[in-house]
Amino acid sequence: MHRLLTGSLRVEHLTLGIANLPASLDGIRLVQLSDLHYDGFKLSDHLLAEAIAETNKAEPDLILLTGDYVTNDPQPIHRLVLHLKQLRSKAGIYAVLGNHDYYYRYSQRMITEALTKIGIQVLSNQVVYPLGDQLALMGLPDIYSGQFNPASVMDTVDPMTPRIVLSHSPDTAELLQKWRVDLQLSGHTHGGQVVLPGLGALPGLMRDVQCQLPEPLRFLIPLKTNCKRMFKHWEWASGLHQVGSNCLYVNRGLGTYPPGRLNCPPEVTVFTLKSS
Repeated sequence: MHRLLTGSLRVEHLTLGIANLPASLDGIRLVQLSDLHYDGFKLSDHLLAEAIAETNKAEPDLILLTGDYVTNDPQPIHRLVLHLKQLRSKAGIYAVLGNHDYYYRYSQRMITEALTKIGIQVLSNQVVYPLGDQLALMGLPDIYSGQFNPASVMDTVDPMTPRIVLSHSPDTAELLQKWRVDLQLSGHTHGGQVVLPGLGALPGLMRDVQCQLPEPLRFLIPLKTNCKRMFKHWEWASGLHQVGSNCLYVNRGLGTYPPGRLNCPPEVTVFTLKSS
C-alpha cells in the first residue's frame, strides 16, 4: 500500500518488569512484528525492509511474530520468507499463526512449512525455553482455528516460572486470566487503523453499524472483519493493558487495509525485560 495511506513506521520501545525473572536475563530484548498481510498490496516491500532493518538494529535476543503473514491466498508466503530470512536474533525467531493464516484448508500447512524452512519455529499449543528453563515462551493457535487449547500448555509450566505468551487475538487475554501471564503479545486489530483523538479506535465505535451493513459494503469499515467473529475488546486495540493480574501488549501491525491509517502508524515493538 502507498506510504501516504500507510503512514511512517514507528518503533515503540517499552521496558517491563517481570516477577521472578532471573538476574541472568535482566535486560534481554524482544522484538515483536505482527499482521504483515503480505499480498502484494497491503504491505510494501519498502516498509517491510524498513521494519526488518529496525528489528535487526535492536539486536534482539528473541524475535516474536504474532500472525497474519498473508491475507487470504497463502501463496505470497513464499515471497515473504525471502524477506524474513534477513531477520537476525541471538536466540531464535518464534511465531504463531493468525486467523488469516488458516483461511484455506491448506493455508496452515503451507505457511508453517515456509516459515520453518527459514528457521522460524511456529508454536501451536507449545512451550519452549529458548533462553533457559527460567523463562517460558508459549505459543497458541488462533482462537478461531478450532485448535486453541491453552490448558494443554499453561498447566504444564510451574506457576513460579515467568512466561511470555504469543496469541494473535487480544480477546484471548480474557480467557487466559486463570493462568499467570507475565506478557501476552497479540496483534489482529491493526490498532483500529483509524483512531479518533479522545474517542479511540473507529472500528470499536462502529462495530454495531458494521454488523448491519450488507456484505458488499463492509469494506468501508477500516478493520475488515466477520461480524460473527467481531473483535470484542476494542479498549485493547493497541498498546499496553492490564487484564486482571496479567499484562497484554497489542501491536498495531505492519499491513494496512483500505482506506488506510490515521493516527495509527505501523509498528515494530522493542521490549526490554527487567527483573522485578
